[in-house]
Amino acid sequence: MQFEKPVSLTSLAELIQATLVGDATGSVTGINEIHKVQVGDLVFVDHPKYYDKCIRSAASCIIIDQQIAVPPGKSLLVVSDPFAAYLRIVDTYRPFVPSLQPISETAVIGSNTIVMPGAYIGNQVTIGKNCLIHPQVTILDHCQLGDDVIVQAGTVIGSDAFYYNRKKALPVQYRKMKSCGRVVIADQVEIGAGCTIDRGVTADTSIGAGTKIDNQVHIGHDCVIGRNCLIAAQVGLAGAVVLEDEAVLWGQVGVNKTLTIGKGAVVMGQSGVASTISGNKTYWGTPAIDFQEKKKELVWVKRIPQIWEKLKTSFR
Repeated sequence: MQFEKPVSLTSLAELIQATLVGDATGSVTGINEIHKVQVGDLVFVDHPKYYDKCIRSAASCIIIDQQIAVPPGKSLLVVSDPFAAYLRIVDTYRPFVPSLQPISETAVIGSNTIVMPGAYIGNQVTIGKNCLIHPQVTILDHCQLGDDVIVQAGTVIGSDAFYYNRKKALPVQYRKMKSCGRVVIADQVEIGAGCTIDRGVTADTSIGAGTKIDNQVHIGHDCVIGRNCLIAAQVGLAGAVVLEDEAVLWGQVGVNKTLTIGKGAVVMGQSGVASTISGNKTYWGTPAIDFQEKKKELVWVKRIPQIWEKLKTSFR
C-alpha cells in the first residue's frame, strides 16, 4: 500500500507508540510485506528468523519487537507487538469506509462501459472504457480495471486475502492480517462467472493484458498473472503465485503458494503444481511432471499386475 503522501517516522512512532532508532528525520512512502517491499517502504517483523531478511531488504524502516543493529540509511520502530502496529497503521491510512450505494460516488467509470443492474462498485474503484460488468459482480475498494474488460455474473474482485497471523501460545489463535492491497486488471481481460480474485495483502494482485479466465476460478492474494494466459474452470491459485505470459492451466488445476509457472507452460486438468515449473513444456499429474514422463509412468503402472503374475510364476 502506498500512502497518499510520505509519512514521517516520528508521526508513525507516535501513532504506534514505538521507540524510533536511526534517522529520526526520515519518512516512508508505503507499507509492504517482505516479499513485495521496495525502497521507501515500511515492513514489519515479529520473529528472529526473519530479522536478517528484513534488515537486508529494500525497506527503509522496519517495525520490530527488539532493537538490533541497523545499517546506515535504515530505521527501526521498536514495539512489543509489530503485528498490532501494522494493523494500527492500516486502519489509519486505509480505513474501511462503507459505501451503501450500488456505485460509490468515488468510483471512476470510463466511457461506453456498461454496469448491469445488481453490480456493486466500491470506493476509489477505477474502470476503463468499453467494459462490460454483468449483474451481481462485486468490485471492492481501490481495485482497477483497464479498457475492454468483461466480468461475468457473480464474480468478486478485491476480496480480502486469506492471510492470518498464528499465535503459537495455547490456545492457538489466528489474527486476521488486514488487506490493504488492490487487484489491478489490464486491458482486454475476460473473467468468467463466479470467480474470486483476492486483493494483495499490502501490494497488488495483477492480471496481464489479454488473459482469459473461465468460471469458478480462485486467484489468491498477490498473484501476478502475465499477458495472454488461459485459466480454465475451477482452477485454484494460492497466494503469491507468478504465472508468466501465455501459460495455460486447464480445469481443476491446483497451484501451491509462492511458486512460478514459466512462460508458455501448459498444465493439464486436475494436476497439482507443488513446485516451480519451467516454461514451454506440458505437465500432468500430482505433483505435476513432464507430460510424456507421466504417460510412461502410467503405462508401467498398468503393467504391474502382469509383472506380478510373472514374478509369482518364477518363484513356484
